[in-house]
Amino acid sequence: MKRIKIFSLVIVLLTLNACEDQLDIKNPNQPTPESARTERGIVAFAQGGVYVNGFWSLKYTDGVPGRFWTGAIGYHELMGDVIGIEAANWFMNQVAMPDQVIHDDGEIVLNPASPANQKDLINQVNVNSNQGNNPLFHEWAAMYGMNNACNVTLSLVDDVEFLGNADVKKNTIKAWCYFWKGFAYSRIGSMYVAGIINDEPLTSNGNYVTKEQIIAEAEVNFAKAETLLNGLSAGGEFDDILGALIPSICQVGKGMVLTPAMWIRNINTLRARNILVNTHAADMTPAQWTQILNLTNNGVGANDYTFTLRSNANGDIMSSTTGNIPAKTFGTTAQGGTYKVSERLIQDFKLGDQRLANNFAQGTAWLGNADRGNSFNTRWALRNGGDGLDGVVVMCDRSDGAYELYCVGFYEENELMKAEALINGAGSVDAGLTIIDGIRTLQGAGLAAVSGTGLTQTEAREELRRERRVVLAFRGFAFYDARRWGVLAGGRTGAVVIKKNGVISTNATINYNFFEYWSVPDNELAYNPPAAGSAAVVSEN
Repeated sequence: MKRIKIFSLVIVLLTLNACEDQLDIKNPNQPTPESARTERGIVAFAQGGVYVNGFWSLKYTDGVPGRFWTGAIGYHELMGDVIGIEAANWFMNQVAMPDQVIHDDGEIVLNPASPANQKDLINQVNVNSNQGNNPLFHEWAAMYGMNNACNVTLSLVDDVEFLGNADVKKNTIKAWCYFWKGFAYSRIGSMYVAGIINDEPLTSNGNYVTKEQIIAEAEVNFAKAETLLNGLSAGGEFDDILGALIPSICQVGKGMVLTPAMWIRNINTLRARNILVNTHAADMTPAQWTQILNLTNNGVGANDYTFTLRSNANGDIMSSTTGNIPAKTFGTTAQGGTYKVSERLIQDFKLGDQRLANNFAQGTAWLGNADRGNSFNTRWALRNGGDGLDGVVVMCDRSDGAYELYCVGFYEENELMKAEALINGAGSVDAGLTIIDGIRTLQGAGLAAVSGTGLTQTEAREELRRERRVVLAFRGFAFYDARRWGVLAGGRTGAVVIKKNGVISTNATINYNFFEYWSVPDNELAYNPPAAGSAAVVSEN
């Protein structure tokens, strides 16, 4: 057996002394007869493979950007220009710094870093000696850690003795593993130019395949999960096992125990996402729009449960003050926290949107160090707990257990994909706008309806673009959208940008010039070099 491989076998040791009743996590990479060969042990093992290996612990972490949902996903929101950052930890300020900003008066402000280009920076710092400071490390490590833990679980589950209906319990655990393997492959294929398909426990291989093949492997695993779920029924042993796999602190709101049908609808939402975010909008075909429409018509519904994270007083799996991006963006002034509110996010709210009034406060501009950024200055602060507007969504709440972090798909995302498919593919512009109106009503936006007003397809697309920016803010979608809409390569015009002297440009041009897909981290390649015939592992876009 090959020894590795830093990423494919992330070793996790976590002590959760204060939360044994809440989260019964064992080390999923060190199975023993005591810890993984009993019913309770295999459930704890499978749970830890997701919530620890995937979302909590890495070989290298940094308290400034944080863990998976703030660090790895933080890169997505930074490059998608929903948030900004001055901090240099993990090279985050440089990774998120555009090549140039052209202000209203014609002044051109170049990237002040060295190298003065994100692509050159990533090529320079993507080396094994950077260890956890390598920006490319974190998402890869977390997802392959999750994948490996699921592989180990699958290798053990058939030998475990279960009380009651053993087949139902085993198949529920297997569905859990295949689902999360599909999730992990989805994230790898949506972020990196290549990846490894690995179904073997505690080992890896050097056969790197293209991102398209990784997405295809995600579907292979989703299909296996769906097949198992079609043979299961809600209640009884199914609920017992799934209820034990999901930490009890997460079983609130939309995080309750799913039925098999709900779980399949979650899979369909992720399938639709994989098509949408990995295809440039200009290259989408009618067949793809139809496929997305069919999937979202059977995707997460308004009353469906999904997989979520919640905080508690101990911060066992998510800290209320640092465990999600809004919590790390909050500030009583525009200086915010680790992250800053992007002026480009604010300008995507429509005039009179109560979601803006309830969640953001305008004040004196915060001006960061000019040698650390050329676009992150901001006048806006993110409120904690909203401003008390009745019926309006709250985007940041740092109270214990208050913020609902969606790990996978959720209703609003599903509906926005459906709306986009209707507007672009089905020739049903007004039907798509009706969905957008429905989401705005659900979130208390207080905006006039746009359906039935005769908007053109182009105008409807702009409504959709802005709504995705607002509804999905802080949840890790902005980078995907910027990529598929051509913003990463083509830039953004008509942008609000604050100059280093405080003067506000309202019609600036930002040329980002960011990688659309990242190279395989050198931390992996150093220990697991590509075998003959492997796909290219270095990004050239």
